[in-house]
Amino acid sequence: MAVDYIVIVVYLVGMLAMGWWGMRRARSKSEFLVAGRRLGPSLYSGTMAAIVLGGASTIGGVGLGYQYGLSGAWMVFTIGLGLLALSVFFSARIARLKVYTVSEMLDLRYGGGRAGIISGVVMWAYTLMLAVTSTIAYATIFDVLFDMPRSVAIVLGGSIVVAYSTLGGMWSITLTDMVQFVVKTIGVLLLLLPIAVVKAGGFAEMKAQLPTEYFDPLGIGGETIFTYVLIYTFGMLIGQDIWQRVFTARSDRTAKWGGTVAGTYCLAYALAGAVIGTAAKVLYPKLGSPDDAFATIVKDELPVGVRGLVLAAALAAVMSTSSGALIACATVANNDIWSRLRGNSPGGERDEVKGNRAFILLMGLAVIVTAIAIDNVVEALTVAYNLLVGGLLVPILGGLVWKRGTVYGALASVVVGGVAVVVLMATYGILANEPVYYGLLASLAAYLAVSLVTPATDTAVLAAWRERLAGRPGELASEPVAAPQ
Repeated sequence: MAVDYIVIVVYLVGMLAMGWWGMRRARSKSEFLVAGRRLGPSLYSGTMAAIVLGGASTIGGVGLGYQYGLSGAWMVFTIGLGLLALSVFFSARIARLKVYTVSEMLDLRYGGGRAGIISGVVMWAYTLMLAVTSTIAYATIFDVLFDMPRSVAIVLGGSIVVAYSTLGGMWSITLTDMVQFVVKTIGVLLLLLPIAVVKAGGFAEMKAQLPTEYFDPLGIGGETIFTYVLIYTFGMLIGQDIWQRVFTARSDRTAKWGGTVAGTYCLAYALAGAVIGTAAKVLYPKLGSPDDAFATIVKDELPVGVRGLVLAAALAAVMSTSSGALIACATVANNDIWSRLRGNSPGGERDEVKGNRAFILLMGLAVIVTAIAIDNVVEALTVAYNLLVGGLLVPILGGLVWKRGTVYGALASVVVGGVAVVVLMATYGILANEPVYYGLLASLAAYLAVSLVTPATDTAVLAAWRERLAGRPGELASEPVAAPQ
């Protein structure tokens, strides 16, 4: 294992070094939060794929393959579909807005800050829980490596991510994510996938050893696939962690085609995870938990050195999502909540960098403490996505496609959808499908009904909105046109 340890340590030291290098480039708010909005196609594609393919997609995707066979790919597959939909239909318009957060987009579209601050609270809760679930996954990886206690593993992994994210912001995260994308590609697609299939005896042997349902593309069930689409495909369309990467694109063309490449990569990654899990089922038919499949096959079947690289790939998957969610959480907390509570008091660019850096550190500490306190990763992730989709999907997409939507309709949609999701989770259970189904319907009904019975959005607000969508910025993102009182 000594070689494996060296590989992991070199990788972790490299992440910290990139954080230090990124600090030298992050001299303004734009550089710190969105990498100066100047990422080209290669960097953009790699970092976008890195953030959406985290520990749940890697360790969880293999676990679903172990449990359901090839149809276990559907969870990660719907993530890829969501990224493709965002890139093809919405990313160009989003990139032209030149904002920093989803809530700023709502301010621009509906006028004023009433919709923005409530949506900011919901988005903050989502990004916090997303960062927490990613951070919890360190326990699995470091347990394989060092037989380390859960809390110590979370503190170690979380501290490294907090350190490089705090130092250089989005520039550090972009550089580390690009390395993590390469490591994941080599470790999972080029090494673990073929080795797992060969160790299982090839596809013919896998088919002979397992039930036919393991090779049914719909074996996981239509209702489960539909729920994945609602939660993950739609979640990709509106998450702050995803939008903040769109804001880094050099141009709307980069956002569209770079995101399309990343989405296509996600589809391949989904299938790879399911195949690896299926191979693990042949090799270890009686594991205690499906989520143990990844760690078991890596620990027992891979040669020294390769094992270290594949574990580094798993660590890369967790870190990329964790750092992306962390900077999104801190950006929302500072720009959408704290700055509004203090009355948007002005600060210089350097002061804004210091403020955002402080919020990353503060939110990072909160994420680590929360991760230690929470045991169930799936429940935490479900709560995050239920709140996001149930509370924010309708007002965000409605604002992009329906000009009759109003600020009051958006407010009603966020409140009704969010409350409905929380109440239904308490009634049916956190893992039930009903909360996101009925919460989304309640949010849509509230948005349509209230928008139609309240005055239309002021023409000046809509005119400024159209100018921003066309890439002709008038008002600053931090100073949206106010709605008439």
